[in-house]
Amino acid sequence: MSLVGLKTLTRREILRFVRRPYNTFLPPIITNALYFSVFGVILGSRIGAIAGVSYIQFVLPGLVVLGAISDAFENASFSIFHGRWNDYIDAVIVTPLSNLSMVSAYVIASATRGVLTAVLIVAVGLVFTAVPISHPLYLVSFLLVITTLFGGLGIIGGLWADDFDYLTVMNQFILRPLVFFGAVFYSLDVLPPLWRQISLLNPMVYMVNGVRYGMIGVTEIDPNVSLVVLSATTVVVLLVDYLLFKRGYGLTE
Repeated sequence: MSLVGLKTLTRREILRFVRRPYNTFLPPIITNALYFSVFGVILGSRIGAIAGVSYIQFVLPGLVVLGAISDAFENASFSIFHGRWNDYIDAVIVTPLSNLSMVSAYVIASATRGVLTAVLIVAVGLVFTAVPISHPLYLVSFLLVITTLFGGLGIIGGLWADDFDYLTVMNQFILRPLVFFGAVFYSLDVLPPLWRQISLLNPMVYMVNGVRYGMIGVTEIDPNVSLVVLSATTVVVLLVDYLLFKRGYGLTE
């Protein structure tokens, strides 16, 4: 792996979204300010406490997950697809960079954007409530794993998509609904037994509970099991990314 090439491509991909903060960072700030206002302040005052914490503190980790994985996925998928669409990804392919270096650069940049978005959402949350960090090591671990995972999934999406509508469908109609039904705004304990078991098939439940455990110390699923499963899934997705690049899938006609 060429460290110089990896660093150069990673820097380019990070600068691509850093230089356009109004498009990359302002939307999640505004969106989450609205979420906190409506769900945290207005509804939260009526709902009261859940699992011993205020409702706004309970939903905060889920909103962090939603913003982090959405932006990580969008960053990789858009960068790959836009490069294919405008043919400038050829400039990356013909360089001496290895397939591993290219995949690593796109994933690192996307995970970086996801983590930055998570930090911004927490900062917005601080305007409305105190934000405790009960288990910082778990919080950092889950954020790194899930943003890396969705950066890797974004690469697959960017290689697979035939037009921009494909990316919109994946992000808006698949990822976001899964997160909303991933126990962001409610506790699994309020569900009937059957629906609780069905909810456990949703991988977002494990991500939300993992980040929630890291932030407020509340979880309904063993965080160690969640972290191991998500880490293994991330490794598999990154391996798929590498094999797709090695094969040239979506990169060449």
